[in-house]
Amino acid sequence: MGTKANSVQVAPLGEHYLQLHARAFRRSLLRWFGRNGRDLPWRRTRDPYHIMVSEFMLQQTQVVRVEGYYHRFLTRYPTLEDLASASPAMVRESWEGLGYYRRAVNLHRLAQEVVQNRAGVIPSETEELRRLPGIGRYTAAAVASFAFEREVTPIDTNVGRVLRRVFHSRARSRALARRLERSAEMLLPRGGRKAWMFNQAIMELGALVCTARVPHCEICPVRAMCQTAVREARRTTLASPRQRAQPGRESPQSRRRSAGGLAVRRSSGPLHR
Repeated sequence: MGTKANSVQVAPLGEHYLQLHARAFRRSLLRWFGRNGRDLPWRRTRDPYHIMVSEFMLQQTQVVRVEGYYHRFLTRYPTLEDLASASPAMVRESWEGLGYYRRAVNLHRLAQEVVQNRAGVIPSETEELRRLPGIGRYTAAAVASFAFEREVTPIDTNVGRVLRRVFHSRARSRALARRLERSAEMLLPRGGRKAWMFNQAIMELGALVCTARVPHCEICPVRAMCQTAVREARRTTLASPRQRAQPGRESPQSRRRSAGGLAVRRSSGPLHR
């Protein structure tokens, strides 16, 4: 039997808990994103080439660094054909300073492959996208969702962290990957535009709030239904009166971090990926 979302009891595990809270999770997440989502340039387009460029650049690179390169790169190579016809040296020069240059090589090869063998049309389905140079499971799903509004969920580090902390805080690593995929499938709303919005929102939550090192639980829109936050609240409630009376002393409970690394505290710095 499930617990209420605002309970301090230990939340049950598995799909049953997710089913109980899926609707509230989506509603809270989308409401938060509508108010707090960043106005990023690749969110203003459905051009598959532009989305492809952004996804290659965002691999292992912060958003704040990518934005300037994204605009300059597309100014120099406004179409897939322009990129395909450029020399490798020119493409590398345009990528200079962004790092991980293998991404530029793969993007260039992808452009040539699509222009030469696919009539310049980037495919919309994940299976076809994964046949292109440099495209893995995540990037294929990201392009399919963000360019073509397909009902798939790209699970990056941010998305995986949110799903793990909220719904699978005690799952063993061996079974975790499949559980995250199944959870994403169950949570994804039907309808291309809604799916697009949900995928953007859960990535944004992981990037801005449910961060790896310093989670900002006090401002998290899904905190009430988060298994890890519920467990932390229970630990705080069960702490001895002496420990609670000494705010300067760090309790054993606060020193022990959960698998998700949750600790409710404020950050004095800005929030960004």
